[in-house]
Amino acid sequence: MTVSGPRPFAAGERALLVDSKARRYLITLAEGGEFHTHAGITAHDDILGQQEGLTVRSTSGARYTVVRPTLSDFVLKMPRGAQVVYPKDLGPLLMLADIFPGARVFESGVGSGAVSMTLLRAGAEVVGYELRSDFAARARRNVESFLGTGLPYRIEERSAYEGIDDSDLDRVVLDLPEPWRVVKHAEAALRPGGIFVAYVPTVGQIAQLGEELAGSAFAMVQTLEVLQRTWHVEGQSVRPDHRMVGHTGFLTSARLLGS
Repeated sequence: MTVSGPRPFAAGERALLVDSKARRYLITLAEGGEFHTHAGITAHDDILGQQEGLTVRSTSGARYTVVRPTLSDFVLKMPRGAQVVYPKDLGPLLMLADIFPGARVFESGVGSGAVSMTLLRAGAEVVGYELRSDFAARARRNVESFLGTGLPYRIEERSAYEGIDDSDLDRVVLDLPEPWRVVKHAEAALRPGGIFVAYVPTVGQIAQLGEELAGSAFAMVQTLEVLQRTWHVEGQSVRPDHRMVGHTGFLTSARLLGS
């Protein structure tokens, strides 16, 4: 897990290098290691033993500011097989699911581990179902790479469409093509008042999910989409950026009120 307080960079740790054009590079530090780009070579030894916020130079004089990656940085730069849930959706997902320390969360469609990391970072205990063994292995590696080992995290290589073995769960979080097939299983696995959240990319999927939830014991159903627009702020020049992060997916949440 991440340790608070100032501490020097150590071998085996991740570091984020940010250049003069705000481009970001995620590296794993190693003694004698080197970071190569068109702008020259930067020695890892110039970073090891130093505190965050230092500036290093490549052999051709390029400057990099060095910090530890945030969860958002890591999610966008980590090794992936499946498409990840983007940071702009991960924050709202935490709020919709009302994740709290010690929450017992079932996750399916683990993919590359972005949602797992977010849930674990918020203090949840997570059991995940992932059908593909290569995705499951990648998720485990990514989670351990960023958060460390010994976490309350278990992945089973199986399909949630066939059922959920765990019971008395606080939350069910899905990133699956057909989440409506899990609604009945979630009814049986969640405690009364438990929350169901599903992430899907298309309107057709949210319509079919809505129909299934309408005929279930779930209520208080809502669907939302998050759009992210940054602003250009330079002196008195303040305007929206020309580019924004638009549609990535829809988040649908519901609460189990009775059976």
